[in-house]
Amino acid sequence: MVLLDDVGYAQLGCYGSDIATPTFDRLAADGLRYNNFHTTALCSPTRACLLTGRNHHVSGMGRIVEFSSGFPGYDATMPKANGFLSEILSNHGYANFAVGKWHLAPANEMATGASHARWPLGRGFDRFYGFMAGETDQYHPDLVHDNHQIDPPRTPEEGYHLTEDLADQAINYIKDLRAAAPHRPFFLYFTPGACHAPHQVPKPYRDRYKGKFDQGWDRWREETFARQQASALLPEGTQLSERPHWIQAWEELSDDERRLYARMMEVYAGFLEHTDEQVGRVVDFVESLGELDNTIVLIMSDNGASAEGGPRGSFNENYFFNMVPESLDENLRRIDDLGGPDAHNHYPWGWAWAGNTPLKRWKRETHEGGVTDPLIVRWPDGLGKPGEVRQQYVHAIDVMPTLLDVIGIDAPGEIAGVRQRHLDGASFKHTFTDTAAPGPRDTQYYEMNGCRAIYHDGWKAVTFHPMVGFAYDGSDPRKPFDEDKWELYHVAEDFSETVDLADRYPERLKQMIDLWWSEAERNQALPLSNQPGKHGDRRFRRERYEFHGGIGVLPPTLAPNLRNRGYRMTAELDVPESGGDGVIVTQGGHAGGYALYLQGRRIHWTYNFLGTQITTVSSEEQLEPGPCTIGLTFTPTGRFQGDLSIMRDEVPIAKGHIAQTTPVTYGIIGFTVGYQRGTPVSPTYKAPFTLADGVLKRVVIEPDGREYRDPPAEERAAVAMQ
Repeated sequence: MVLLDDVGYAQLGCYGSDIATPTFDRLAADGLRYNNFHTTALCSPTRACLLTGRNHHVSGMGRIVEFSSGFPGYDATMPKANGFLSEILSNHGYANFAVGKWHLAPANEMATGASHARWPLGRGFDRFYGFMAGETDQYHPDLVHDNHQIDPPRTPEEGYHLTEDLADQAINYIKDLRAAAPHRPFFLYFTPGACHAPHQVPKPYRDRYKGKFDQGWDRWREETFARQQASALLPEGTQLSERPHWIQAWEELSDDERRLYARMMEVYAGFLEHTDEQVGRVVDFVESLGELDNTIVLIMSDNGASAEGGPRGSFNENYFFNMVPESLDENLRRIDDLGGPDAHNHYPWGWAWAGNTPLKRWKRETHEGGVTDPLIVRWPDGLGKPGEVRQQYVHAIDVMPTLLDVIGIDAPGEIAGVRQRHLDGASFKHTFTDTAAPGPRDTQYYEMNGCRAIYHDGWKAVTFHPMVGFAYDGSDPRKPFDEDKWELYHVAEDFSETVDLADRYPERLKQMIDLWWSEAERNQALPLSNQPGKHGDRRFRRERYEFHGGIGVLPPTLAPNLRNRGYRMTAELDVPESGGDGVIVTQGGHAGGYALYLQGRRIHWTYNFLGTQITTVSSEEQLEPGPCTIGLTFTPTGRFQGDLSIMRDEVPIAKGHIAQTTPVTYGIIGFTVGYQRGTPVSPTYKAPFTLADGVLKRVVIEPDGREYRDPPAEERAAVAMQ
């Protein structure tokens, strides 16, 4: 099961793209393409559906795990009553390997010292190699092997890239299995970080597409649609949906914008081709064992193409998540670095819209562009005519029941003494050999961040409700959900949602909306919220944190929350006469964060705002050798700014002002003590910049519980982002 990340409906070659994906195309030619496969519009929820066969809210995965709340449908604590495919297969003699992105453990359980019950090895997998969170740096990943954190085996300078490493590990797991058990069946869940941002890939792959996207997203979309039609992918009569008003026409862009945006898409295309190549290595190895024809191979994506690069794209995706408008000048200045180890880039949302051709909208939303994805199934021994297209309506919850059906295993009523909840999905095995067979379902509800939809008997009702701060289409995110305008489409005849029939069939629309509320209640999708971080679990926030050097990486949920508030740090040191340089405490990396560190026997505090505004406050004099206590105090003087003071044994040794602090997130690199994980916050040192043993005794961090708020400024920031 190959699960791609943020790959849109039209971005594989066999789904209309001109990006080179020979492995996926070959598997499709030998298998089936499903043109009506659906997901939840976001990664954690879709993964929960695939591995349990249940709807995402009943698994507590109504959002990504980082945005969990206390409500049952959103708490990110997947119940044992919703058994995993891996748990079922393990009880039937299978070896189970998870390689790549997990994103199914609550954020507060991602640390090494937390519970491992919801890590892969706690849910039926024998081995795991990958990362726990929603995204990671492809050159400096936060790696986990089985149940412990590890460093990448090589550096970017030595040619390291995560997807290649994942393919190596997948192959090694199968080698180890065959050495011990030549005939034992296996389940490989291969989930690379690609093609989620940051879009990072070795330079030769980026440069292969030079000039290939100069025609822009409007023209590329038309050409892709033509290829889709020619390959018989789309249902007869499908229309190309119109470009929405919030996406600029390519011809209206400046020459600099076109040059930048085309390069961003070149990098993405290289990233996808590179991913295809690594999947190909794994497939080729299985084939070399003589086992490929007796192996079911599934290729799919977890949601539509991502618009999180915003309207202008980004050298640093953290701009988008911090609601800070992009700088064209800054992006152009770094254009040659896009895709490399120093970038955290994402393309503009015009390419996301094009990547979902011919559909509307994108990831996180419940129009077809957010919830319709590629699905390739290859199994020569069990399929009909190779190369055919299947048009049955299929959802991610149907994948697990289908695989059990193929293998000949009944879904168990009990796993490890826990009574199992009924499956929401149903097998579509019968469609493998019968083009005209009915689909596995006639009804499916959707909900994501307040956006909702319901499919029933070939019809679909859908409404867009923007998240606060992201109302890019001009709609009001604060209006009551009952006031949302619903659209109605006969998707059995209007695949791309181009003709809204809400006014023509008001009674049908009402029935569909009523059905949505019924399904939402039954699947614990209520209460609705379009503020996914507002009701987060605060149990893991503390007034005082005490750490010792060398702890494993803490995810942001468990790290001290120092944003928009005052705080005090106290570090007990034993300064050596020489050497001893290293990080005392840090969160983030080159794309944004903070670091308190000892260098040249002087204390330094660096605050990195989005990689572009770096402020360092340093003590003028060297510290005397021996024990001392370093105190750092940050006092807000306004919204996202404040004064900093550093003391040694209560004597002031440095002062400074931070003109701009981070509003929302420092990025994907976590919190560490005694060393720097990933990329450095300050350009004055190189990671891991580990403190010598014995230098740091402990560090105490005390955040001020009061958050500095400036509602008018927050509104202005939201408008600027729009």
